Amino acid sequence: MKFVTLACLSVAAFTLFSCSSQEETTSPNTNPNTSFARLQQKVLTPSCATAGCHVAGSQFAAESGLILTSDVAYEQLVGVAAKLPNAKTDGLLRVKAGFPDLSFLYMKIHGIPDGKDYGAKMPLGGTRLTVGQMEFIKQWIALGALKTGDDVDPKLLDDTTEVPLEAFTPLLPPAPGTGYQLSMEPFEVAAKFERELFVYREVGNTEPIYVNRIQTKMRTGSHHFVLYTFEKTTPAGLYPEPDVVRDIRFPNGTLDYDNIAPMQYHVYTGGTQMGGDVDYRFPPGVAFELPANAMLDLNAHYVNRSNAKFTGECYANLYTMPASEVQHVAQPLNLGNFEFVLPPQKRTTITTVFPNTENKPMKVIMLTSHTHQWMERFVVRVKGGPRNGEIIFETTDWAHPGVKYLDPPVTINPGEAVVSEATYNNTTNRTIEFGLQSTDEMDIIFGYYYY
Repeated sequence: MKFVTLACLSVAAFTLFSCSSQEETTSPNTNPNTSFARLQQKVLTPSCATAGCHVAGSQFAAESGLILTSDVAYEQLVGVAAKLPNAKTDGLLRVKAGFPDLSFLYMKIHGIPDGKDYGAKMPLGGTRLTVGQMEFIKQWIALGALKTGDDVDPKLLDDTTEVPLEAFTPLLPPAPGTGYQLSMEPFEVAAKFERELFVYREVGNTEPIYVNRIQTKMRTGSHHFVLYTFEKTTPAGLYPEPDVVRDIRFPNGTLDYDNIAPMQYHVYTGGTQMGGDVDYRFPPGVAFELPANAMLDLNAHYVNRSNAKFTGECYANLYTMPASEVQHVAQPLNLGNFEFVLPPQKRTTITTVFPNTENKPMKVIMLTSHTHQWMERFVVRVKGGPRNGEIIFETTDWAHPGVKYLDPPVTINPGEAVVSEATYNNTTNRTIEFGLQSTDEMDIIFGYYYY
C-alpha cells in the first residue's frame, strides 16, 4: 500500500475562464485633466475593467484581489502589496511610487524578470498595450504615481505603435551525456480559442536513467506544460501513437473524448503551471527513475483571447545523474478527490485525507495544487504525529498556485496523512462537481516524495 492516489485528469484539462462582457459604468472620482485620470480612461478601463476582468464580482478580481474600475483603481494600486504569493514574498507593491521597475504593475505589463514566477503577462491573452501606453505608465510611476498631478505627456497615450512580440529563443538542449530534450514543435493557436494538446514522445534513452533536474520553456501565452508517464494498468489500446498531435477539443470547442480517454491513466512526472522558464532541481542525491526506452506524454495548454492567431511552442530538458550517486528515488505525488459537490450560491470547504498506509516514512520534498476558477484557498496539512495540523502548502491563486520546496523534507510516518482543505465559492445558480471545464472544479495535490 501507499498514499491513496488517483489517476489524474486534471492538469491536462486546465482551462482559464473567459472574461465576461461586463462594462464599467462607475464615474471616475478623479479630475479628468490629471495623468491618472487619463491612464484610467485610456488604459485601465478599456484594457482591464471593460473586458470584465478586474471588476467587482468577477472571478478574476477575486483571484487577483485587484479591481481596476475608476472608483477604486488608484487606492487598489499605489502602495498596496501584490497578492500573488511569490510577488508578496518578494515584498513587491503593485505600484511603488518612483520605481517603475520595482512595481508589480509595470512588471506584469512590461515583462516578468528572468527567473521569477510571477504568473502571466498582462493583459492576459488580449490586446497588447502600445509603446506609448507602456511609457506613460512608466513615467507616471517614476514621477511619484500621483492621483492629482498632471505631469506626464498625454500625447504618449495617442501613440498606437504596438509593442513587438518578444523574440522566442528555443531552450538549448543538455550537453551530450548530461540529459535529454523533448519538445512540442511550433503549433498554431486560433484567435479567441483555448488549445490544449498532447504529443507522446520517446525520451531517447536506451538504458534506465535518473533525472535530478527538469527545465521547461514555453512561448508566451502558455498556461501550463506538463509531462506524464502512464500507469502500468493502462489498457494497451489507450496508449497513444507516438509523435501524433492529439487535441482535446475540436475546432468548434467541443471535447474530443477519444483523445481525453488516455488521461485517466496519466501519472504526473513534471512540469509547470507558471508559464515562462522554470528550472526545478531535486535535492542532492534525489532523482526519479525512467526505464530504458521511456516515453512521456507532453501536454501544453494555450489561451488566446486576442483577435489574431499566434504560435505555441514548448521544451523540456531532463538532466540526469549517475545511478551510483542516487541516494533516494523520488516518487510522484498524484493525490486527487474526484467525488465532491459544490452547492450553488455557497462557499464550501472540502477536506480530503490521503493516509500513508506504508510501513515506512515518506519524505515529501515538493508540493503544488491544481484546481479551477472557483477555488479561493487551498491548504495542505499534516494529519497525526508531532506536526499534526501544520500547514505545509497554501495558495489562494488557482491559475498560478506556485510550488513549495520542502527543505528539509516533511516526513509523513505510517498512520499519518496528508490532508487537502480546498475552499470554493460557487457564485453560480448550478451545482458544481469535478469536471474538465474551467467552469467545473478539481481538487488535486501534485508533488514528489521519497522513502
